[in-house]
Amino acid sequence: MAAAHPLTRRSTLLALAGAPLALSAFTGAGWAQSVPQPEGEVDMDELLEPGPLPEMAKGDADAPVTIVEYASMTCGHCATFHNQTWPAIREKYVDTGKARLIMREFPFDPRAAAAFMLARCAPNDAYFPMIDVLFEQQSTWARAENARAPLENIAKLAGFTQESFEACLTDQQLLDDVNAIRVRAAEEFGVNATPTFFINGQKYTGALSVDQMSAIIDSML
Repeated sequence: MAAAHPLTRRSTLLALAGAPLALSAFTGAGWAQSVPQPEGEVDMDELLEPGPLPEMAKGDADAPVTIVEYASMTCGHCATFHNQTWPAIREKYVDTGKARLIMREFPFDPRAAAAFMLARCAPNDAYFPMIDVLFEQQSTWARAENARAPLENIAKLAGFTQESFEACLTDQQLLDDVNAIRVRAAEEFGVNATPTFFINGQKYTGALSVDQMSAIIDSML
């Protein structure tokens, strides 16, 4: 698979203004069957090798089921999963020690990269709360003619100052690291759609429902 073109700091900032970007066309089938069959499998040791940024995870590191999710912040199917499926999965499996979720960045466009950067920069290590709000309010910034103002409002509610907001979005190293996570996922694990889940190494694509993901997890417990 050819490597994805890296996003640049300039493109990330420019994307906050101008014509709205279309949501990713590279979306999985999802909802196709009640108990999805895996589309492939990867080696868990390779999948869990450290990347350029700290892993963002929820749940017990020793949980019997590990879910690695690759998502794009402007992906409508990703928002569907996080808004409708994830709360129930978190309560049923993550909070009870049965599963762990690792979320990894796979931005398909500069606005998604900017949103991930803000989540990484969020004060008080509030990565997941920031992700939650960004998905809940996706329609206000991902489709906006000018995304800067709504993203800035969300960031300030999360505790950013004007200075920290600007510093985050112009952090070239952070952007390079986010790009590196995406490129590695594409080249080494065949990720080309969002959301893509690796559940104990088995690959599933699309916004899995609560019943679908529950059936997969239950089969591994």
